[in-house]
Amino acid sequence: MKGHKGNSEMVVLMTASSEKEAARIATALLEKRLIACANLVPRIRSLYRWKGKLCDDAETLLLCKTRRDLFGSLEKEAKRLHSYEVPEIIGLAVAEGSAPYLAWLRSETRTQPVKGRTRRTC
Repeated sequence: MKGHKGNSEMVVLMTASSEKEAARIATALLEKRLIACANLVPRIRSLYRWKGKLCDDAETLLLCKTRRDLFGSLEKEAKRLHSYEVPEIIGLAVAEGSAPYLAWLRSETRTQPVKGRTRRTC
């Protein structure tokens, strides 16, 4: 099956101070349908400069799948929920992907929740 050229889909990279914080942020973004999926990668090592100091911290990486038109709302909600003063929230465009997966991603992300829709368990 041929892949699909992505034009509206994106992956958002975000780090969190713990797996618990990452799960809380991901759950809130899923409930608001700002993302279709989040992968949490625990125990990454982040080296960075902050306020003139070199830092070396354990963090959890979130890989969030969404649509480009939802990035602003996603960023605003993530900042509201995040413990960091300046959280990493970086959106990367999807150049290509599996057509069925990208269709699913688009169908699961909406600017407004669908009323009357029942939740299913994964």
